[in-house]
Amino acid sequence: MLAHLTDKTDDSAILLTPLAKGELAGWRSEQPAEIGTWLDATQFKAEAGSISLIADGRGKLARVVLGLGDGDDPWAFAHLPGKLPPGPYRIDRSLDGDAASWAAIAWCLATYSFDRYRRKKATEWPDLAWPDGADRAAVERIVCATSLVRDLVNMPAADMGPAELTGIVETVASHHGARCRVLVGEELLRDNYPAIHAVGRGSSRTPRLADLVWGREDAPMVTVVGKGVCFDSGGLDLKTSAGMKLMKKDMGGAAHAIALAKMVMMANLPVRLRVLIPAVENSVSGNAFRPLDVLRTRKGLSVEIGNTDAEGRLILCDALAEADAEKPDLLLDLATLTGAARSALGPELPALFANDDGLADEILRHGREQHDPLWRLPLWAPYRRMLDSKVADLSNASSSTFGGAITAALFLKEFVSATTPWAHVDLYAWNGSSRPGRPEGGDAMGLRALFATVAARYAA
Repeated sequence: MLAHLTDKTDDSAILLTPLAKGELAGWRSEQPAEIGTWLDATQFKAEAGSISLIADGRGKLARVVLGLGDGDDPWAFAHLPGKLPPGPYRIDRSLDGDAASWAAIAWCLATYSFDRYRRKKATEWPDLAWPDGADRAAVERIVCATSLVRDLVNMPAADMGPAELTGIVETVASHHGARCRVLVGEELLRDNYPAIHAVGRGSSRTPRLADLVWGREDAPMVTVVGKGVCFDSGGLDLKTSAGMKLMKKDMGGAAHAIALAKMVMMANLPVRLRVLIPAVENSVSGNAFRPLDVLRTRKGLSVEIGNTDAEGRLILCDALAEADAEKPDLLLDLATLTGAARSALGPELPALFANDDGLADEILRHGREQHDPLWRLPLWAPYRRMLDSKVADLSNASSSTFGGAITAALFLKEFVSATTPWAHVDLYAWNGSSRPGRPEGGDAMGLRALFATVAARYAA
């Protein structure tokens, strides 16, 4: 049962009428004249997100008319919850399946609030009767997974360290009957994850690696890796205060990976799922790794540290090497990896890299269909020279100020076999300002697109 969606459809429910611009005149002609007069008086033209409140003869709210504009905004219903008084509402027009599902998704996500630390709790929201034709299972997956990403990313770093983050993986695994193993501290060195250990050893909060496995052993293997830097000070290459302020969200890739796993398990997709979450805090201490240190990695490649603030790719490279060793049918990694991707594409559009054109095309297509777009950037091989080191196999930071998202992706590519279908998503995981259904703060980006890709490839 999702909050603010209800099965109750009694006569007390206020009618909710969604209308695209092209439908307004026809609908008006079927209504009492006073409704048309009121719409004219309030200059309602069915613009996207516009609302007209219509009272009955006793002055009580009887109907809400929602403008859909051209009908191409999936978030249209998200305009409503924050503008309507509490109470029951029901849609009085038929919607096609996709539109009905999006009405429910947008309504639910518009009621999201992160109020864990507030003495006064969030607003009392109105309730919407389930729209006819909505795919309830899909709505639940999307709302639960998106809310999980938001909760995890919004959590202050003091309460979402490596132990807490891997604890979430364990909780999700337990809920869905998956197996989860967590390596802690020196166990990372014992089991040959030296780069994860090196990045996290400078913190008093011990580095960890969560390893979740679910599904039949003979099913196609889908492996998801998520960057879990629970706070990034920049290390000895210390960030500015402005650059450090939002670094509680640097575990956004891990949050997405956990949420994607939850969606796969909720849908009971016929896959062998594996999720690897390296969880660290990149801190300044006498034990922190240093510029020009040379680190060993799980794959055996040596990495010279050009910048301690390029730590995310270091923890990912060990996890990717382990994932690739099993030759999965599909390998995905998600990370809040580079400011360069944000400079290129802005905060709302994740950068997609892939070593398989067919896979990239699938993800982009599903992103368009799911209203969850990504944009492909190239794994431009000539830029690999920017990662050359004179003393190690490669450097973790480019010698150039150009193409930072590409060189970061090329670094990760060194740890994935050419024959493994692999996609890397460099995302922001944060809304800098609020929009209907997408409040300021942590948010899911590319999640629906990736789930739809996995489901289309492997659904029974």
